[in-house]
Amino acid sequence: MGKVVGAAVRKWRVPVPADAKELHELELEAYTKRRKFRMDSTDTMRFLNKAAVKDESSSAATWSLCTVTQVEETKQIVKVLPILATMFVPCTLIAQTNTLFVKQGTTMDRHMGPSSFQIPPASLGAFVTLTMLVAIPIYDLVFVRAARRFTGNPRGITLLTRMGIGLAIQVLTMATASVIENRRLTFVRSHGLVETKVPLPLTIFVLLPQYVLMGLADAFLVAGKIEFFYDQAPESMKSLGTALSLTAYGVGNIFSSFLLSLVSRVTRERGNPWVTNNLNASHLDYYYAFLTVLAAVNCVVFTVLARRYRYRVESTETIDVDMDIKMQQWKADEKSHSDLPMA
Repeated sequence: MGKVVGAAVRKWRVPVPADAKELHELELEAYTKRRKFRMDSTDTMRFLNKAAVKDESSSAATWSLCTVTQVEETKQIVKVLPILATMFVPCTLIAQTNTLFVKQGTTMDRHMGPSSFQIPPASLGAFVTLTMLVAIPIYDLVFVRAARRFTGNPRGITLLTRMGIGLAIQVLTMATASVIENRRLTFVRSHGLVETKVPLPLTIFVLLPQYVLMGLADAFLVAGKIEFFYDQAPESMKSLGTALSLTAYGVGNIFSSFLLSLVSRVTRERGNPWVTNNLNASHLDYYYAFLTVLAAVNCVVFTVLARRYRYRVESTETIDVDMDIKMQQWKADEKSHSDLPMA
C-alpha cells in the first residue's frame, strides 16, 4: 500500500491512459498459480491509478511500477477507513459496560433474595453475552429468512444495514442508561443518601435493561463489523481486514478514557461535576445523555457513508482461468495414466 501511494505521488504529472488495459498488470495465470484473485481497474480514486502507469522515461520506473491489482487492493482498504472511523464511538460506548456500568452497580444492593450472598457488580456483564447468544441464532434463523423474501439478498440485509441497526440500538441503550441513572439519583436525593458510602436499598437488577440492550446492539453491530471488514478486505489482506475491526476496540477504549477525563475536568471547573468518585453526588445521567447525542451524531454520519459505499466486486475472469487450468491439469493427468503400460 505504501508503494502504491508513493508511486502515485511520484508520478503525479503522468496522465492515466483512457484504456485500463494499458496499465501494468500480470497475466491471469500468475495469480491463479498463487491462488489469488486479479482485480479489474476502476475509476474511483483515479489518482492512485498513476502507480500502475508505465513510465519508461524514469530510472526509478522499476521500483515505482505497481500492478492494477495492487492499486485496487489499496483502494479497497482506503475505502473502508471512513467506516472504520465511525466505529470508534460505538466501541467507546461498549467500553462503558466494563467501566461506568460497573461503577453504578457498586452503589446498589447486590443481594440475591434473602441470602447474604452478594453478586459482583461486574457479573451483570454476562447478560451482554447471554443476550448476544440468544439474539444471533434468532437473527440467522428467523430474521434473515424473513428478510430474504423482501430484499432478495442472501444475507437478508446488507452488512452495513446490519451495523446501522446496531448503532441505532446503541443510541437507545445510552438513552435508557441515562433515564435509569436519573431515577437512581432521584431516589438518592429524595432519601438523603447523597453522602452515604453504603449500598443503596435499590436492587442492582434495575440496570439490566441497559446491559440487555447493549447485548442486542452487539448482536447486530459487532458481528456485522467483523464480517464487513473481513468480507470487504482484498483476498490477500483478509487478516488486515480482521485487524481493522479489532483496532476500533483499542481506539474506543482510549477515547473513552480521554472523554471521561475531559468531561470530568470541564464540569468540575464549572462547579457542577458530572462524574466524580461519589456517583451519588454526580450527574452521570448527564454524561450518559451526552454519549447518547454523540452516538446519534455518529449514527447519522455512518448512514451517510453507508449510502455512498460500494461493495467490493471480484474479477470473475480469474475464477474462469483457474477452472481452465485445473481442467487442463486433470486432462494431462488422465492422459499420463492412460499411457502407462498395462500390468
